[in-house]
Amino acid sequence: YIARPVLHSFAEENCVTDIACGFGFSAIVVNSNDTRKLYGCGINTDKQINEDDYELLHYPQPIEIGLANPFTNITCVSAGRAHLVASTDKDGVFLLGSNCYGQCGREIVSSEKTDGAFVVNNIEDLDGECITHVYCGQDHTLFLTANGEVYSCGWGADGQTGQGHTENVSIPTKVNGDIEGEKIVKLAGRSDTILALNDKGEVFGWGSSEYLQLSQSKEIQQLNTPCHLEQLSDLGKITDISAGGTFCMVLTESGDVYVWGYGILGAGPEVQKTNVPILLPRTLFGCNEAAPDTKVIRISSGLTYMTAINSSNHLYAWGHNKHGCLGIGHIRDQYFPYKVALGALAVKVSCGVDHTMVLCKPMG
Repeated sequence: YIARPVLHSFAEENCVTDIACGFGFSAIVVNSNDTRKLYGCGINTDKQINEDDYELLHYPQPIEIGLANPFTNITCVSAGRAHLVASTDKDGVFLLGSNCYGQCGREIVSSEKTDGAFVVNNIEDLDGECITHVYCGQDHTLFLTANGEVYSCGWGADGQTGQGHTENVSIPTKVNGDIEGEKIVKLAGRSDTILALNDKGEVFGWGSSEYLQLSQSKEIQQLNTPCHLEQLSDLGKITDISAGGTFCMVLTESGDVYVWGYGILGAGPEVQKTNVPILLPRTLFGCNEAAPDTKVIRISSGLTYMTAINSSNHLYAWGHNKHGCLGIGHIRDQYFPYKVALGALAVKVSCGVDHTMVLCKPMG
């Protein structure tokens, strides 16, 4: 394992524009003059990053998704347990890897579960609307269109597709419920609990609620249709959202971070379960007498850990530290946000199960 951030040599040779951590594999987007714009490394058990029968790729290799136009750019990439999705500015969305539950937006082929297949599914648009962002949960996929509508496909046993049932969905289908008519600007969900943020700063949720992430009722284990999370209304306007396997986190317009659910929440070893959002003090994220205006500007989650970037582009991490995924120099769990020594300015974080990637810009 590597317990401290290490500058990847690939980034020294390529202009990296986006990153995504799957469950044991990574995807990297580059700005190039040819059609090789997406690279992958790590496990390849479901041919999610390479068409050959390599079980493991030690260094990023080009992923041939079928781009024909060298002027097409990949605008967003996301990775699930064993599938990968990339959206582009001209040619729609490309999905590959495991399709056992329809998460790649195509008909489920039973033989692929045992034999595997390198199939790239290209979806140009959804009901005529351009797809601007894609989000992979564990075994499902969410699509966000230019007009703020949400579509989903894949595993639905916990209601994570938001379709009003718990069946698998192999064709991307519009999600309604309480988000119908809303302009959604962001989605989040590393596993099976989903949060959605609208342009007014309101939060909606669906999927697993085993630890009261989405409902105050212990009788409700899951929500299969989006519901407005009214319990967050008193926090003010929400600007960012994040959801791990058993917890949720939101960032307010004023720069305050709130967490709830179950796990190492960042409020110390005594607080591992709460159904009420609790505030993590700003002092945990670099706000002090010397820097009174410092606040968190971006949040992200893995399955069992969380991260935050503050206005100085410093990265903080906390939670379960499997294989040193927090990047804090050891493998012990971290109960409060801890500053990660990057030697660069953090721009974006992608969290997997037990590894993390950070897109940075030089200091100074």
